[in-house]
Amino acid sequence: MNAVLKSIVHQARVALLPAEARAVLRDRLTYLSPEKLTRLTGAVHEVAKRGIPGDLLEFGVALGGSSVLLARHATNERQFHGFDVFARIPEPTSAKDDAKSKERYQVIAAGESPGIGGDPYYGYRTDLYEQVCATFARYGRPVDEKRIFLHRGLFEETWPGYTRASVAFAHLDCDWYDPVRFCLNAVLPRLSPGATLILDDYHDYGGCRTAVDEFLQENSGAFAVDDGANLRLRFTAGS
Repeated sequence: MNAVLKSIVHQARVALLPAEARAVLRDRLTYLSPEKLTRLTGAVHEVAKRGIPGDLLEFGVALGGSSVLLARHATNERQFHGFDVFARIPEPTSAKDDAKSKERYQVIAAGESPGIGGDPYYGYRTDLYEQVCATFARYGRPVDEKRIFLHRGLFEETWPGYTRASVAFAHLDCDWYDPVRFCLNAVLPRLSPGATLILDDYHDYGGCRTAVDEFLQENSGAFAVDDGANLRLRFTAGS
């Protein structure tokens, strides 16, 4: 596909997005493609429409763009919880992470990763948490710790503080084998029947793909798999 055709396809996909998702792209708040955003917003809307009980989670908040779209469906009963270090992401250290993952991290660690549209890369910002909180407020969803919560730190350190009983939706955008595997194992016991998981990096990084494939093999028959730009898993066990 040549550059002109790619641009036309991209603009067409952007035009089909909900207005708020288009605003998130315009404001340079997400690395997700229009196709991934379409699948993400469609999936969380379906969960809310079907009344699947439980909270909405995101592991890997980054600039907060996808988070504010998910948090649109938060209520006092159905909370949104975002988990992130709000700093430079940790290094991929598993032998199951591929060369692409480790090369990508080396670019980040060297301070050479570009941001979106010429902006500074989010992992280099010293006030990222405060910027994300400001983004939530600007979109009319303040981090009030009633409906919307942000947890700052490594997943394995902050997850024990999440004591809610059930999860309806989780977006895993955390790149490498270890964090993806940790998050899958953490949310599994709390998934409501019909809950949805979205794996952003399944087709991007080998460690993520391996973690997901292992998880599905170990929980054979528990999930319906919908492949696409970002992998979608629907929890069917107990349905």
